[in-house]
Parts: sequence; structure tokens; C-alpha cells
Amino acid sequence: MNSFIRLNCKNIKNINYLTNAVIAVSLLLLFQACQSSGPGKTGTDQAIAKYHQQDLRPFYHGVASGDPLADRVIIWTRLTPEGNADLSLKWQVSETEDFAKIIQEGDASTSPERDYTAKVDVTGLMAGKTYFYRFSNQGIWSPVGRTKTLPTENPEQVKLAVVSCSNFEAGYFNAFARMADRTDIDAVLHLGDYIYEYGVGTYGDTTLGRINLPPGEILSVEDYRTRYSLYRLDADFRAVHQQHPFITIWDDHEFSNNAYVDGAQNHQADEGDFEKRKVAARQAYYEWLPIREAKEHYRSFEFGSLVHLIMLDERVEGRTAPLDSASHVDFLSADRSMLGARQLGWFKQHLQQPAQWRVVGNQVIFSGLSYGETRRSEVNLDSWDGWPHEQNEVKNFLRTQEIKNTIFVTGDTHSSWAFETPFDPENYSSEGSGNVAVEFGTTSISSANMGTNNPLDEVIEMEEAYLGLNPHLKYVRLRDHGYIVLTISEQQAKAEYYYVDAVDKPSDNESLGKTFIVKDQEAKLETIGS
Repeated sequence: MNSFIRLNCKNIKNINYLTNAVIAVSLLLLFQACQSSGPGKTGTDQAIAKYHQQDLRPFYHGVASGDPLADRVIIWTRLTPEGNADLSLKWQVSETEDFAKIIQEGDASTSPERDYTAKVDVTGLMAGKTYFYRFSNQGIWSPVGRTKTLPTENPEQVKLAVVSCSNFEAGYFNAFARMADRTDIDAVLHLGDYIYEYGVGTYGDTTLGRINLPPGEILSVEDYRTRYSLYRLDADFRAVHQQHPFITIWDDHEFSNNAYVDGAQNHQADEGDFEKRKVAARQAYYEWLPIREAKEHYRSFEFGSLVHLIMLDERVEGRTAPLDSASHVDFLSADRSMLGARQLGWFKQHLQQPAQWRVVGNQVIFSGLSYGETRRSEVNLDSWDGWPHEQNEVKNFLRTQEIKNTIFVTGDTHSSWAFETPFDPENYSSEGSGNVAVEFGTTSISSANMGTNNPLDEVIEMEEAYLGLNPHLKYVRLRDHGYIVLTISEQQAKAEYYYVDAVDKPSDNESLGKTFIVKDQEAKLETIGS
């Protein structure tokens, strides 16, 4: 029995011919059996080991960097241990890829308490400079990572990749691979849904062979750790982290679908206390991502005097419970909040910081979007439209304080959007005189959208309907997967929408779908090309 279990733990993808429901049950039973199989190995270890690239041992998850500042950056790795003892590492940072000129080095350690992840906040670096880094354990070197610090002087331009919604079970991370190929990106902004919490077959395509581990919905810190481990063993995810520093913010699926301060749509009473689930999710997030750990998740970054980047937490910092209808008696109440009072005050302060441009890392659509009769609700009650009092307060602040050059970048919807953001959408002027910002929404890396299972003509009809209902909406694409490259100079900001040709198979193909520019001091979008 044990030999049969060990064999099948290594070949879970061979049961792809089963239906989603049968796959889920089969994997759960197999996973439970594997818990007691194999000397010194848990079922998790055995099931996930089939994703290990053996020439990376013990650094199967590669390396990553993140939260860059002008003089420092976080570097990260994870050791896969043979036993349960604490482990020591060495790390080096060099100006050259061959490590002929090492400028910083030191020792680090890790343990089961941190799931054998290790992070170092490397200080004493020069501003606006590319560095290379690596780790070693018992004489074995990790892959070499590439990172970059933020500038202090006014740079000619800042180039950011904007991504969201990377669902392992829904498809291949081809967009990450295309970003990893680039050498012109200063940082990757991941706007949330870095992982998904669902069990096997709940929200994905199990026929692709990319099967969630653990097989059930993740609830405990061990569950969340396993899910992060699975995602970070993906070669394309590993490559983009190795090539570029990440600046991340969580959305809901790092916790549970449609999360807010004290609950979530996908958290049920029989799944335990939501606060404990939040603590577990937060712990695993900070262990597995190259991010500084702080009480508040929201934070800011300065790219010289050109760009002030503001990353918001629109989920578990201050979001009050959603309502099920825009006609609810409390819908317009000032007591309902998206950010919470403290974060809102912080946000306003940072909007007023001196910089040529302000970029807001935003999880859900801010600009206002009417669905008309195309959906059950006329507005998305999970977006800023579901908290209109605070939405209007932010827009009014931008207007009354005469804050210019504000760009919201947004994830969550698995679709592409480009908005001019009017103070009052019902009185939108095509001249842009009433606009307070612009907004660029990125599609998903792999998560399903309307193009996944719907006829193309129906999807195009829906896109045209949204454009007709929302004059301030200048672009929508409810299909395809990819990312945005946002290039900001003193004179303008340019958003380029890149799309891969497939997520149901590995592919090297991508195309530029659309390009917009917004000029300095003008909250108005211009299309470049067709």
C-alpha cells in the first residue's frame, strides 16, 4: 500500500481524465493517505516534490527580491530541508553577475517556524542601481537573482509592470515568462490575488494538470504555506521573481474571496474563526513574499521626484462588510469604509507628497462602472462603487486640493480597462475638464474571464455595451491574459497592454494590444496607434 501511495503522490497529474468532482475527492483521499506514507516525509512533501527541478536543490523555489528603496532591498529564498533542523545560509550582493565585485555579504538562518524561508534587508546600496544576489547552503549556491534600487535623483523615466490574479489551476503563467524576458522593467507591481484559496476543481481547469495542493480549501497556516510553495515552484513565476524586484499588495484570495475586515464571502462558519484564518494567511504571505513585515500593509515608494507610488490595502485594513444591494438603506452611509479612517488619512497625506506623478496601487476599480442591465447588479458591489461615500470623499479631495497627475492601477477583474476618472460620471465631459485622475486596469495572468468559456461575438457585444454605458471608459477587453507596462516620464505616462496568446498551454507568444498616454497635468487619455 505504501509503495502504491508513494508512486501516485508523484504522478497526480496522470488522473486528469477524471471530472473535477472526482479529481477533488480522489486527491483528497490520496493526500490523506500520503500523510502517513514515506519515511520522514509528509503527504504534502511527497505530493509537491514532483514539481521540484532537481538541479536547483535545495533552492527549488529560486530567489526573489522586493520592496526596493534607494539604499536597500529585500532578498528572499527558501531552503527545502531534508529534516527538521534549523538551517544556516550565506548571502552575497554584487555589482556584477559573476560576483567579481561583492559589495555586501553576510549570514542568515531559517527554521520550521518560518517554513524554511529566509529574507534579508540588504542595506548600504547605491540608488538607482542594478545588483545581483545569491544564497548558499553547505557549499551549494542558489540561482543568481537580479534586482534594482530606487533612484533619488529625478530619473528620465520609470517603467513598471502591472499584474494581478495569478491562478495556478486556471492556466500557465506565460505572462510572467514574458516579463522575465525583459530587462527594461524597474519593478513589478503585483496588485493582489497572488494565490487562490480554493480546493481542487472549484475555480480552475483541472484538465491542464495544474492541480492545487493541498487539495482542499486552504484554512491553516500549513495550508497557505503549501499553496504558496506550489505557486512558487512554477518555473515562470520563479523566473520573473528572479529577474525583477516585486512590490506587492494583497487582494482577497490571499485570504478568502471577497474578504473584508471581519469576514469573507468564501468563509463559512464551519471553517472556524475568520480572525484566525486571517492571521494564518498573513503569516504565510509575509514568509513567502519578499516584503518588509509591518503592522500596516499599506506603504509607499519614491522613484526620485518623478513618481510617488502609493500601495493601498483595500481588504483587511478597514473595509467594512459589503451590502447586497445599492438600494440598501445604509448604502450611502459615512460609517461604511473601504480603507478605514487611519489609512484614508495616510492616503490623503501621500497624495499631497511632492512628486511629478502619483501612482496608486489599487485592488478594485475606482473610477465608477455601470453594468446597466448586463449583470444582476448595476454596479460591482465589491469595488469602490460599493462604498460610494468614501469613493466620493477621495475624488473630492483630489479635486479640492487640485492634485494633478494621479494614476490608479487596478487588478481584480481579470479584464483590461482604461478610464478617465471624472468627479461626477453622470456629468462627464469628453474635454476632460471634470476629471480628477485616470485609471488603468490590468487583466489576469491566468484567472478566467468572459473570454474563457463564452463565444467571442458575445464577449465583444458585452465590451461594446460597457463602452456605451460609460462614456468615461475608453477601453475594455473582457478576454485575454497579460499585463500592463506603465512608463512614466516628466512629460507623460504611457500604458501598454500586452497579451499572451494562451494560458491553456505553455507559449512564448505575446502581442501589444493597446497603448494610451496621459500628458502632464491632463487627466485625459489619448490612444496611440489603432
